[in-house]
Amino acid sequence: MRPPLRRTMLGVVTLAALGGLAFGCRTAESKGGALAGDAASKIYVPPGKHDEFYAFLSGGYNGQIGIYGLPSGRLLKFASVFSQNPETGYGYNEETKPMLQTSYGFIPWDDLHHPELSQTNGVPDGRWLFANGVNTPRVARFDLATMETTEILEIPNTAGQHASAFTTPDTKYIVAATRFSIPTPNADVPIESYRQNFKGTLTFINADKPGQMDIAFQILMPGYNFDLGHAGKGASDGWFFFSTYNTEQAYTKLELNASQNDKDFVAAVNYRLAEQCVAQGKAQTAPGTYLHNVMDEKTHTARSEKKSGTRMLAPASCPGVVYLLPTPKSPHGVDVDPTGEYIVAGGKLATVIPVHSFSKLQKAIESKQFDGEVQGIPILKYDATLAGEVQKPGLGPLHTEFDGKGNAYTSMFISSEIVKWKLGTWEVLDRMPVYYSVGHLMIPGGDSKQPWGKYLVSMNKITKDRYLPTGPELSQSAQLIDISGDKMKMLLDFPTIGEPHYAQALPASLIEGKQVKFYRLSENSHPNVVKAESEGGITRTGKTVHVKMAAIRSHFAPDNIEGVQVGDTVYFHVTNIEQDWDIVHGFAVLGNENAELTIAPGSTRTLRWVPKATGVYPFYCTDFCSALHQEMSGYVRVSPAGSNVALTANISPKAATQMSRLKAVDAEKSNDHGGSH
Repeated sequence: MRPPLRRTMLGVVTLAALGGLAFGCRTAESKGGALAGDAASKIYVPPGKHDEFYAFLSGGYNGQIGIYGLPSGRLLKFASVFSQNPETGYGYNEETKPMLQTSYGFIPWDDLHHPELSQTNGVPDGRWLFANGVNTPRVARFDLATMETTEILEIPNTAGQHASAFTTPDTKYIVAATRFSIPTPNADVPIESYRQNFKGTLTFINADKPGQMDIAFQILMPGYNFDLGHAGKGASDGWFFFSTYNTEQAYTKLELNASQNDKDFVAAVNYRLAEQCVAQGKAQTAPGTYLHNVMDEKTHTARSEKKSGTRMLAPASCPGVVYLLPTPKSPHGVDVDPTGEYIVAGGKLATVIPVHSFSKLQKAIESKQFDGEVQGIPILKYDATLAGEVQKPGLGPLHTEFDGKGNAYTSMFISSEIVKWKLGTWEVLDRMPVYYSVGHLMIPGGDSKQPWGKYLVSMNKITKDRYLPTGPELSQSAQLIDISGDKMKMLLDFPTIGEPHYAQALPASLIEGKQVKFYRLSENSHPNVVKAESEGGITRTGKTVHVKMAAIRSHFAPDNIEGVQVGDTVYFHVTNIEQDWDIVHGFAVLGNENAELTIAPGSTRTLRWVPKATGVYPFYCTDFCSALHQEMSGYVRVSPAGSNVALTANISPKAATQMSRLKAVDAEKSNDHGGSH
């Protein structure tokens, strides 16, 4: 149906890529790529003043989120999501380890690509940020009041879920779509049976209730690669749009074999119809085990729950739930303008930017302007849904966002530029060369109904000469561009941590006043919390020792511990009993094989330690907290296994009395159970 592109075209594209990169390098300075005029004053945030916007940039292969201020470009926090973080102890301490559990076991890393803000009525609302883990398919909820990850849900029946974690306008759902199609359910089959056995899935996840994320339903799709997605809004509310490539269903040498068709597809999903079909029992139960991990806000301890089975809906059993919109060529982005009328696709190998019309899509469905079907999914005719094409936009269009003033901005990967064009007329209005090989771009609120169209951030894959060199691997980069006027103006380069794939931003005023300053100690219900120094102590059950400890400026209580033996498993339960903003304490002990604890005011964290040799081991506060921070330390004496050195901790007389009673109870339990844990 769609003739293959001649192989010579691939050579042309490759030459164009090299030429475009050189073009970006040659012309950027002539367009004001360096700081010029009043650019410095526009990005200057004086001491004591705050940035206008929070920006959340994906960390890519580091599995974390970078939080930056705009317009300054200052890094504010490196936030833990899918990967262990030795700076905070996330994924190392006993309270947060369950956050990284999966059906594959403990996975301390993932590849985080796409953050997305929660929305109310199609506008970012400052409650949560969602993010996807591509490698071991997961999605996360990040609380913008505490700036911490509070929930992670694993996604079964998918692999490399890339079109994720994008929200519906009411945050009822976030989505997760297959990048790498696999047998569904996964099975030992020949790879060459790809067309017969490999499928993609589109997963809709309940997201509007904290702590209750779960899979609402999945839609079974042909074995394509689904790249990105965005929800409809306004006119197209109730629909979701996903870009696809590899409609050839190739499984080897994809750079050649998955680039043959002149057009791939945008999948348009009527998810409200899907809801109805699922409610009517038209979905089948699909196998699949997955984990749901939640951080309890009272105990500050994560729990992990195992789930199984999802509701899988086949499009053939729910006619009208999915339509395929032919789109040139290997589309990456699929972006919906603020009105919801226009669906813009960015074909990596396309020579135009195609724009679909939602109203024309509806008419095409009504008049059945079809051009075949795939596995029960109708293919609409290209011209029937097309609103227009942006001609000669540049090379390698990837991703588009909107300023709320009728303009669109598209990143051009090959020609290394941002192109501004007009919705409705499709006229190119301006170009801004960027360094080098831009991937995604971001306008605060630029994928919502209400963009804050003042700045644009270009996220660049390669930096070359932009910063001081750092060996074979250079920093990734972001560039801040002023889009408040008719012409774009380059304001700032700033390096980013990891590889930025996508970003979100919103006015600081939406979340700055909601920040949690400390956790109320009175509400801490951790089973090993101490709310005063007198409540600290030490207990033994078999070869397991529990130390309950308070941290306060500038000491630990207790700070001298004896009676620990070689081979014991020691749990230090440390509670920061401060009730003041930003008075954080740390904890580490000589020889611990994990990471330090970082303990926020009012919270409890646990470090697991197994001493392997006799001696005296110091522990100390790792996070500067006062003028006497250096004095905030203590010792653990470790004796041989079986030693009769008494288990003691230097705590208050009152606490010592309590400890004696606990030891007596523990001794009785130990005798009853033969001294084992």
